[in-house]
Amino acid sequence: MHDQRYGEGDTSYLTAGGEAGVQKLVEDFYEIMAERPFAKKIFEMHPKDISVSIDKLARFLCGWLGGPKRYSEKYGGIAIPPAHKHLPIKEEEMNAWLGCMAEAIERQDYPEDFGQYLIEQLAVPASRIVLLRKKTEQLQ
Repeated sequence: MHDQRYGEGDTSYLTAGGEAGVQKLVEDFYEIMAERPFAKKIFEMHPKDISVSIDKLARFLCGWLGGPKRYSEKYGGIAIPPAHKHLPIKEEEMNAWLGCMAEAIERQDYPEDFGQYLIEQLAVPASRIVLLRKKTEQLQ
């Protein structure tokens, strides 16, 4: 049971530390992903210069957590599964991504229940990416 009403209004965004907090989370996430052998495959799906990837994820998470819609301000709309359809993301890659994010969340000064809530919520779109990949492969 979560003490706060995460997911309502801007509660999650504010709990994550607003824009600066989200930026730190994303920078830690990519640092961890670059260092962990289990994440090598998914990290290599990113461009060599990951600055745009960092910007996109930080902007996306700001809006996704209930804060300002920074992603759409710069990049337009996004549907997560179709945006990743071209990448060979299966359960192994999803688990690596979520593992790196869980480590990044642990580095933050978040309430424990928020960290748990956040990783549970991030698993939802991650699972949808894998499901879309499976459906696409079945049609081929």
